[in-house]
Amino acid sequence: MRPITGREELDLFSRLPYTLNEELADDLDTGRRRPPWMWVALRGGRLVARAAWWGRPDEETPSFLDVFDVDDAEPDRVDIGVRLLRTAMSETLRPGTTPPVYVRFIPPDWHEDEMSRGVVEDRMTALEKVGARLFVERLRLEWRPGTPVPEPDGRLEFRPVRDTEEILDLMTLTMDGTLDAHSRDDLTRFSAREAAVRHHDDELARYTSPRDWWRIATLPGGEPVGFVIAARNDYNPIIAYIGVLPAHRGNGYIDGILAEGTRVLAGQDVPRIRAATDVGNVPMAKAFQRAGYANYERQITMTWS
Repeated sequence: MRPITGREELDLFSRLPYTLNEELADDLDTGRRRPPWMWVALRGGRLVARAAWWGRPDEETPSFLDVFDVDDAEPDRVDIGVRLLRTAMSETLRPGTTPPVYVRFIPPDWHEDEMSRGVVEDRMTALEKVGARLFVERLRLEWRPGTPVPEPDGRLEFRPVRDTEEILDLMTLTMDGTLDAHSRDDLTRFSAREAAVRHHDDELARYTSPRDWWRIATLPGGEPVGFVIAARNDYNPIIAYIGVLPAHRGNGYIDGILAEGTRVLAGQDVPRIRAATDVGNVPMAKAFQRAGYANYERQITMTWS
């Protein structure tokens, strides 16, 4: 069990299949992945397990574990995975720190498909044996060009965000009654304002796409109703954040706000738009479905307490 020596061992690392394999080379080139963060378990020179962390190029420690695979033909695959995780974590992560979250993309029908369920559960079992627990399951969604986008219906008007304080104020308000698992968890440790600032500074402010893609939804008189943050991350155009203020929920405004964010990105001639929402956030999931977003994958997130 060891980290790869460098880019020359990428073919070895990629011998186990996973949807992120095609991104590994570019991630190494940009510094989002580093050879000391990419571990392999070999049996007679054959790859039987692997693990890799992802992080921002300007940071010394990884942000999350997003590649963890075992050879599904190995009878002791779970034990191999546990040994690899324990070895790699002890060498890669700082002693005494909470490990970064684990994220895995999985088929949308994995609960019903016996083979897919076995693959997912084996990996989850190995993670559980090293202290991780399921935090949330999410829907991964995609809009493709050619899917109709409703025209504005006149109920709402849209304008760019004026400044950081305005978006932080609105984000703080939407924390009230949120169904998002990450936000609800943040609220157990931080005030609504603190949680909004952390989300903004750690994620939204890092996007290099234009800020004028961010939209505030208002009533015709100018009163804010909600907002949508359309952006581009390292891989895709995305609906990064969308919210309706508590005082205006239940009026169907989410459809118009989501349509506006979709129009902004579709106007950039993008090949796709990605988004995600918790399985338990049924109103948001239904809004994406009405807007023509297809559930192409699911995602599980596991955390260490």
